[in-house]
Amino acid sequence: MDFISVDFETATPQRDSPCEIGLTVVRDRQIVETRSWLIKPLYYPHFNSFNVAVHGIRPADVKDQPDFRELWPVLQPYLEGQFLIAHNASFDMSVLRKTLATYNIPLPEARYACSLKFSKNIWKGMSKYDLKTLCNMHRINFLHHRAASDADACARLSIKALELTGTTSEAEFADKMGSKIGRV
Repeated sequence: MDFISVDFETATPQRDSPCEIGLTVVRDRQIVETRSWLIKPLYYPHFNSFNVAVHGIRPADVKDQPDFRELWPVLQPYLEGQFLIAHNASFDMSVLRKTLATYNIPLPEARYACSLKFSKNIWKGMSKYDLKTLCNMHRINFLHHRAASDADACARLSIKALELTGTTSEAEFADKMGSKIGRV
């Protein structure tokens, strides 16, 4: 089962303000690569203080980084034609969609699933299903709200879910994981 886990951090509440993206590549249920890129957001140098308090990324950290349009040629091969998984995918996919629309870049042909949603079907009865709670339960260490670490944690959690349900392909994902597959 191959997939790419995705995580965005944003500079402002606007969904087209990514300041970091993290990607973890999983091939045959093995993590083969985790990468992240800082991004100079559209609204630079404006960062919302709440967002900074969450992830710790400041305007000075991204001052000399590429904007999303400049970074897209590097990111596109990771996303195009892939099966993506994100924890709370509605957030991460909306950041991707809105940012691509802002820069007038076509959407990639990709499918996605949400690890928050399938976790509710697999580990029933928990009081919370946020990434931190699930990772604590499964002894997955990570630095929360940094994109590479969150993407890696999402990948590790997803691998555990795939193993537990015996899911070996995207074709059986919806039935065994109890979660729909969407299109970016």
